[in-house]
Amino acid sequence: MNKDVFIGILLLLVAVSCHSRPSEESSASELRETINTRLNKVEGDFAVAFRVMGEDPLTLLINEKETFHAASTMKTPVMIALYNQVAMGNVSLDDSVKIVNEFKSIVDGSPYRMDLSVDSQEGLYSRIGQYSTYRELNYEMITMSSNLATNILIDKLDAKKITETMRSLGAMDIEVLRGVEDLKAYERGLSNTTTAYDLMLIMEAIAARNAVSEEASLAMFEVLKAQHFNEIIPGQLPEEVVVAHKTGSITGVRHDSGIVQLPSGEKYVLILLSKNLNDPEEGIRAMSDVSKILYDFVKNKEG
Repeated sequence: MNKDVFIGILLLLVAVSCHSRPSEESSASELRETINTRLNKVEGDFAVAFRVMGEDPLTLLINEKETFHAASTMKTPVMIALYNQVAMGNVSLDDSVKIVNEFKSIVDGSPYRMDLSVDSQEGLYSRIGQYSTYRELNYEMITMSSNLATNILIDKLDAKKITETMRSLGAMDIEVLRGVEDLKAYERGLSNTTTAYDLMLIMEAIAARNAVSEEASLAMFEVLKAQHFNEIIPGQLPEEVVVAHKTGSITGVRHDSGIVQLPSGEKYVLILLSKNLNDPEEGIRAMSDVSKILYDFVKNKEG
């Protein structure tokens, strides 16, 4: 064969190969562009942290280090800290805990109470003065996003120790400062905050079964699977897809943070944060669309 013809055929084969199997970098770039195009249609600010786990990892980050009010996503750090205390032998999940509705502001120690009208778990309020367990309070905190359960747990676990537990997982920016509805603290700008990147790290630790321990990680995954609020990450996904996640919302803010497991066993972590939303429902729809875009990407990649 003529040398020039051989070289030409070789170059053609290389070109065809490059076009038929796009590089991971180009795939991520196209994915980023698609996601940004969808989110840019909504008035508000967003952050995305996405990581495919396993032998063929891929990470996509958008505004991942920007600070957001954590809203109820901070309840996952509380859960991890609880299981950490259990592992240390300081408490048992089945220890009795009194249900109370009086907490101290971090500003001056003055008492405040939770308002049932702004909570999502009314059942506990009818049991004030009675006893629950750490296990039940944790379940209500995650699955129903009970603020009362959250404050009881934070009071028992200590916000500083919760934040220290996050640091041990490499999450250097999550700050759990206080319980919910501490208005004096809120007025002084003292709020629980997070970044998409840090939430990705702690969800990845649970998914990889090394948050506290394998047993604890599996237990936390099961609790996150029972999430009651499913509009964002699972909103458009097939029923057979498992989503273990924690949402969060306050005025102008809608979040979702979780682990997605396909029937094949492949997992990915997805964090979707938002703030300054003029139309929260529109923000939810956009983030749900992003979740579907990423699921389709992983599914096609898997195939």
